[in-house]
Amino acid sequence: MQTRRHDHADRLYARARQVIAGGVSSDARRADRPLFVDHASGAELWDVDGNRYLDYVLGQGPNLLGHAAPLVADAVSDQVRRGVAYAAQHELEAQVAERLCSMVPAAELVRFNSVGSEAVHGAIRLARGHTGRPKIVKFEGNYHGWLDPVLYSVHPDLALAGDARHPTAVGGTAGQPRHDADDLIVLPYNDLQAVEEIMTDDIAAVILEPLLCNTGCITPAPGYLEGLRELTQQHGSLLIFDEIITGFRVAPGGAGELLGVVPDLAAFGKAMAGGMQVSALVGSAEVMGTIADGKVAHAGTFNSHPVGMAAADAVLRHLDEHRADVYPPLNAAGKRLMDGLRAAAAKHGVPLLVDGPGPVFQTYITDQAAVTDYRTFAACDRAAMARFHAGLFAAGISIVPRGLWFLSTEHTADQIDETIAAAESVLSSL
Repeated sequence: MQTRRHDHADRLYARARQVIAGGVSSDARRADRPLFVDHASGAELWDVDGNRYLDYVLGQGPNLLGHAAPLVADAVSDQVRRGVAYAAQHELEAQVAERLCSMVPAAELVRFNSVGSEAVHGAIRLARGHTGRPKIVKFEGNYHGWLDPVLYSVHPDLALAGDARHPTAVGGTAGQPRHDADDLIVLPYNDLQAVEEIMTDDIAAVILEPLLCNTGCITPAPGYLEGLRELTQQHGSLLIFDEIITGFRVAPGGAGELLGVVPDLAAFGKAMAGGMQVSALVGSAEVMGTIADGKVAHAGTFNSHPVGMAAADAVLRHLDEHRADVYPPLNAAGKRLMDGLRAAAAKHGVPLLVDGPGPVFQTYITDQAAVTDYRTFAACDRAAMARFHAGLFAAGISIVPRGLWFLSTEHTADQIDETIAAAESVLSSL
C-alpha cells in the first residue's frame, strides 16, 4: 500500500479550527482528519498533499457525470459572463422547469430553491397550507434536511426511540424547539400496517425517501409505496417523495419512475445540476397551485439562480436526450462493482451485504439476510463498517463513511477492478 502524506492537510485543519467552528463547514465532514481536496476530475480527486483517491462519494451524490464535467463547466462559465444573480426571471428557469415536467412523472408545476433542505421544507409547508391540516408522518431513518421541523429520528439512540412499532420522535440536535414534534408522527419504514393504524383526517402528508438512502440503501417492500399512495388518497392527505438523492440518479424520472408510484409532491436536488446548488419542488398542478395563487409563501433571493440553472439545463438535457447512453452503462458498472465486492467478501468469510440498484448502493457488515428499516440497519456491525471504510480510504478509495457508494458515468472498468482489489485486501484483514 502506498504511503500517504498528510502534512499539508494537518496544517490546514489546524488553521481552519482557528476560524471555522469545529474546523469544518458541515457536520457531515467531521473526522479525525477531514479530507482537504485540491482538485477533482472524472471519478478521481486529489487532496492537498497530492494523494489520489477513486471517489465514490461524488460530493454526497451530485456528481453523476463525474467531477468537473465539461458540459457543466462550460455552461457555468458561459453564464457567469452573462450575469450571476438577477433577482428577476430569465429564460433558463423556464427551460429547466419544462425539462423537469417532461422527465418527472409527478411534475406538472415547479418551484426552485438552492438546496434540498429548502425544497423539502417548502413541500411540508405547502402540504399543510393546501390541506389545512397540521400533522406530518415521517419514518425512522429517513433524513429530510437539517431544519428543525424534520430533524427527528434520523439515526436515533434506540434507548430513546422506544418501541419499534410506535417509535418516539427523537430530536437530532440541541436547540430544536420541542413543539416541532407535536405535529410529527414517526413510524417504522416499510411497515404499511403501522401507517394504516394511525391515518386520520388531520394528517397533511406522508413524507419519505422512496428508496431509503440515508440509512443504508433500502428498497421499499413490494406494495409498500402503492399502499401509501392509496392510503393518502383515501384520507385526503398528500404523499411526498424526498428524491434529493435518488432524483435523476436511479432513473431519468427518479425513484418515482423506477418504482412506478407518482406522489403529489417531490423534492429534487443533488444530481440535477452536476454539483451546483440547485433544488426543485415539483408536484401536481392542483397542489402547486396553492403556491401559484399566493396562499402559501415561497421565496428566496437565490431561487432559480442563473448559474445554477445553466448547470441544471446542461445536465438534465444530457440525461434526457442521452438516457440510453447514460443509464444502462451506469447500472452495469454498479452491478459489476457490487458483484465484485460480494465475491471478495465471500472469499475471506466476511458477512458483507451489498444492496441497492447500482448507481447508488450500500455495503453492510451483518449476518442478517436483509436490511429493511432503521432497526435492522442499527443491528449491523457498524464498528466493522467503520474499519472497512478506514481501510478503503487508506488505500485511496473514498466512500461515504456509513457504507454508501455513489457511481458516476466516469467510473471505468479498470477503476472498478482497482476498487475491488483494494476492497479484497481490506476485507482479508478486517
